[in-house]
Amino acid sequence: MAEKHFIENKPELEQTIEEKTSKDRFLILHNDEVHTFDYVIETLIKVCELEPVQAEQCTYLVHYKGKCDVKKGNYTYLKPYKQGLIDKGLQATID
Repeated sequence: MAEKHFIENKPELEQTIEEKTSKDRFLILHNDEVHTFDYVIETLIKVCELEPVQAEQCTYLVHYKGKCDVKKGNYTYLKPYKQGLIDKGLQATID
């Protein structure tokens, strides 16, 4: 009986995983009070492919507000950007 229940719920589980990866989310950069403005700006340009003005604006928002949305997209799209920021020592999440 338990096996039948598991099989019946499997499509729901697959749908939940698909929704998690296809739903639009935000890549959030968090303030760490360690890195310089120039370092964060350069990293956003290189890793997230932002224009210099966008990177500068984002850096100021992170400094004054504590965080900033850097990119929008599904989880699969944002994951490499998040990892790139983390690899450079910055704090980033996908929400």
